[in-house]
Amino acid sequence: MNGTQAREGRMRQVDEARVNAFCELVAKDQLPKREHQVGLKEAGITPELVKDMFHSQLLSRLLDLKARQMQQQGQGFYTIGSAGHEGNVVLGQLLGLQDILFLHYRSGALFMQRSKLLPDSTPLYDMLLAFAASAEDPIAGGRHKVFGSLPLNIPPQTSTIASHLPKAVGTAYSIPLHKQLNSQGVLAGDALVMCSFGDASLNHSTAQGALNTAAWIHYRHLPLPLLFVCEDNGLGISVKTPNDWVAMSCKQRPGIKYFYADSLDMLAAYQVSIKAVNYVRRYRRPALLHLKAIRLYGHAGSDAQTSYLSPQEIQRQEQQDPLLYSARIVRDLNILSAQEIIAGCQQYWDQISRVAQEVVKRPKLTSRQQVMSTITACSQLRSTPDLPSEAERKSLFGNEWRQLSQPQPLNKLLNYALADLLLQYPQIVICGEDVGKKGGVYGVTSRLQQKFGPARVMDALLDEQSILGLAIGLAHNGFLPIAEIQFLAYLHNAEDQLRGEASTLAFFSQGQFTNPMVIRIAGLAYQRGFGGHFHNDNSLAVLRDIPGLVIACPANGADAVAMLRRAVAYAWQQQRVVVFIEPIALYTTKDLHQAGDNLWAFPYPEPATNKVIEIGEFGVYGNKAPIAIISYGNGVRLAQQAARILEQQDGLPIKLIDLRWLAPIRAEALVKEIQDCSHILIVDECRQTGSISEQLVTLFVEQLQPLPVVERLTAADSFIPLGPAANLVLPQCDEIVQRVRHMWHNYSGVNHNYSGVNHNYPGGNHDMPSTNSELTAGGIA
Repeated sequence: MNGTQAREGRMRQVDEARVNAFCELVAKDQLPKREHQVGLKEAGITPELVKDMFHSQLLSRLLDLKARQMQQQGQGFYTIGSAGHEGNVVLGQLLGLQDILFLHYRSGALFMQRSKLLPDSTPLYDMLLAFAASAEDPIAGGRHKVFGSLPLNIPPQTSTIASHLPKAVGTAYSIPLHKQLNSQGVLAGDALVMCSFGDASLNHSTAQGALNTAAWIHYRHLPLPLLFVCEDNGLGISVKTPNDWVAMSCKQRPGIKYFYADSLDMLAAYQVSIKAVNYVRRYRRPALLHLKAIRLYGHAGSDAQTSYLSPQEIQRQEQQDPLLYSARIVRDLNILSAQEIIAGCQQYWDQISRVAQEVVKRPKLTSRQQVMSTITACSQLRSTPDLPSEAERKSLFGNEWRQLSQPQPLNKLLNYALADLLLQYPQIVICGEDVGKKGGVYGVTSRLQQKFGPARVMDALLDEQSILGLAIGLAHNGFLPIAEIQFLAYLHNAEDQLRGEASTLAFFSQGQFTNPMVIRIAGLAYQRGFGGHFHNDNSLAVLRDIPGLVIACPANGADAVAMLRRAVAYAWQQQRVVVFIEPIALYTTKDLHQAGDNLWAFPYPEPATNKVIEIGEFGVYGNKAPIAIISYGNGVRLAQQAARILEQQDGLPIKLIDLRWLAPIRAEALVKEIQDCSHILIVDECRQTGSISEQLVTLFVEQLQPLPVVERLTAADSFIPLGPAANLVLPQCDEIVQRVRHMWHNYSGVNHNYSGVNHNYPGGNHDMPSTNSELTAGGIA
């Protein structure tokens, strides 16, 4: 026997010794005395239910020990257990299947008990499949160990701390919103939302923001059926939570009713928890249930708590084991004898061991394609609502109707498009800072609240985490949120809501749960230096590496309307998350080459024209040309200006490609479009490092043979300064002209004969490539 095998054998003996130690304490009646004299009558509970919940607690503990054994044997891959938190079993009983639960990762007993509400469920087998990372795990399919189940109404949660609280607030807000709008959601009208988390997570800014938002909603006299549950074991891995910190932090919080219970005692926890649940259900107000717990066996299997806890502290924890308290209860109330407890424990352990031997043989994920297949999965496609009639639209637009046919800038056209979309999709709710009465900082949502009411165009408090959490929650309950982040730089305050929550939901649930949405973000630079960095952020790198995320960035108003319509339809039909970047500097821009030419203003594309720009479809200006300029957003307008100068002054024809969509990119079609070009310039208004130009250069190096001359013109790796100095770090029209001239005249061996070719650079002629490749889950296809 080698050293590893010997260690595994010792650890396996340790876990089995813990089972035997529990049975020995029961047999010798060495059980702790209860501090709470709550009986069956006071708790309002039957002996049968106490027995049932005790069995759920026991199963949860034994599964924790088995998970550690499996990990030591190389057969299991997750050991963050629920030991010490088994008192949450009462919530598994008290919350109905109509209620939606966002669970803390120490919710084994709760999950086990809730599963009993659903006939023919197999939680023991399912959880062991998850421990083994089996592809047959019914929720995540081997991608993570999560507490999740569609029939149990539990969306899967990963182990990120506190990031699920904002969407719990949003989901709770969505339930009465459906009633207000007389619409039907996924959740029942009398449902409530429960969200559990640990005492260490309470300190996270995300948790504090969510609690503040819940209180803010209640303060405005709006219903919010939400139960926060803080399971307080006094430890954040090794960092101790000060005594009474959770109570002091939460007890006097305005607008959120506070309840406290000792979850070590099942009956005491049940007595208080039922009051908390009934309060939220009856009054539709938020509450926080503070459950005292302990943590046994360390944070996870790899955590040696002896490095930060003394032997005496560990012993005191083990003496407070909630299973020992529950054993005392069932013994003293003559619900189970000591022999029955011990026999049940051994029977469950043997059963779990047998099942574990089977699940490790079940199929695993075996290919990259199999792993990635759920990134964009959805279990059921939706149909697009019919277009509204002309009469409905005339009534909506009123005096603006005649303006639709007149050339308008980007912000106006987006405003018209949003109005049409709100009319077509009753599920759409717009939310964000200043989007209501003010109509947005740049007027994009102007008058929409007057037309559709504050319930569908809502002003959110100034907290981006809460805005995105609201959007995720609304999407969980059948809405199609269009959330606005006021400036690109503000996204960084809340980016985990997009990266860690919204974009992972389908992946970790195999498409059983989805949160479709469109996130509008005003961004990029060129605002003549107005506002400095926070209003001119030109970095999209934080978005580009999120798997499955669709990123749109239109360069003109006509494209923006078609792309927004496609983004909304795609989010609704495929239940996807789409980010829509709106170049701020182009919001009110009307001219292209000279003042008054009005070439960057466009009539509003009517919905009935069915002008569609598909996801990943790029635009092409010009036909055959030796030089290609590839850009997006503000860069497209600059490149159009440069292209006219180069053709008029140098006789150089230019093919201009507007990417439009920054993810996914149709790589095959793009390569085919430029394969005959000898010189390629990528104009990227984002920073040199981390910009999409890096991705494109890599693509061309790998795909184009022979390789043409490829260069980049990007923004500097700098923040955007205030005033005219902003132009010093951003690509300019004259730089594009000079770079193309340099490329053309300094690289020999290229055929320059392109005379007689018609090159048109108007404000809106788009000749699309004939070949469209398949799209991958994200990035380049």
